[in-house]
Amino acid sequence: MTRLDLDELIGDPATRIIVTCGSGGVGKTTTAASIALRAADRGRTTAVLTIDPAKRLAQSLGLDELDNTPRRVETGSAGELWAMMLDTRRTFDDMVSAHSTPQRAEQIFANPFYQTISSSFSGTQEYMAMEKLGRLAATGQWDLIVVDTPPSRSALDFLDAPQRLSSFLDGRTIKLLTSPGRGVIKVVGVGFNLFAKAVSTVIGGQMLTDAAKFVALFEDMFGGFRARAESTYELLRDEGTTFLVVATPESDALREASYFADRLGAEDMPLAGIVLNRTHPPFAELSGQQAEAAAEKLDGVAPLTSAVLRLHAERMTVHGNETRMTARFVRAHPGLPSVSVPATATDVHDLDALRAIGDRLAAG
Repeated sequence: MTRLDLDELIGDPATRIIVTCGSGGVGKTTTAASIALRAADRGRTTAVLTIDPAKRLAQSLGLDELDNTPRRVETGSAGELWAMMLDTRRTFDDMVSAHSTPQRAEQIFANPFYQTISSSFSGTQEYMAMEKLGRLAATGQWDLIVVDTPPSRSALDFLDAPQRLSSFLDGRTIKLLTSPGRGVIKVVGVGFNLFAKAVSTVIGGQMLTDAAKFVALFEDMFGGFRARAESTYELLRDEGTTFLVVATPESDALREASYFADRLGAEDMPLAGIVLNRTHPPFAELSGQQAEAAAEKLDGVAPLTSAVLRLHAERMTVHGNETRMTARFVRAHPGLPSVSVPATATDVHDLDALRAIGDRLAAG
């Protein structure tokens, strides 16, 4: 595989946004934070936007907590590192406040229908992640923004969500809620079932009443949602934006990574490469069979050495499986740059550990 040169990527002034994507549990959050810290160490003013609500990232950065406002991280770097965690509801509220009067904003915030879609409607988190990215980029405050995308059951929900949510909010379905007579009945009877699940906290006629009130309050903002979605989508395709797919060398994660790579290519979005996380390289130049044979000879003579050899044999079995699975991915995506990051013995818990991950990312 072609080697991914991480230092060249983050050191290039033309690289303004790096989006890490991949299935859940592959180490996207740690990868994003390590990249951001390494960029700051090399003199860039960097922000990392995480979607992971776990406190371990804040703790590893030496902060008590992260919230929706970027916080400066004391790193001793040549540059600066800022970190934040997406608050979906707060971001939605901020967007409403920016595009309506204070009085109307308060009415929208109090609406039960709005309270539902702003926190639990399908695609809202992904939409607001991209909304927050757009706002951060617009300030011009950071040389580089690193984004940790939401874990999604569908591979690239964060690409689809802006258009899906904006289409819902300014589309035909929701506008029928304000239509008199049988228009509402048709929506409820045919196309409204999935939508009704998203607002199950508001039931019956009250649901429709609240939805209609929301539409009336939100009506002059509908077009703005679509415009902002299109603007954010174009930002993702900008030449200053690049994507990194993160995966572990396991069949399910690599299958998802393959989908990501194919989809990004189909969308004509820049893909820098793939990070193969938590790999298991061999301890020494000794095959698994040789190690097992040597261990049998040493049984009862040198039990500790025999145990170490068997551990190596097991490691070689894991390494062989990872190599075969990775080879299939390479055949499907020839020429895609990659970097392998060996598994660590302990969890990442501080800046030194994040820097160590960054060193491994750079070493490849």
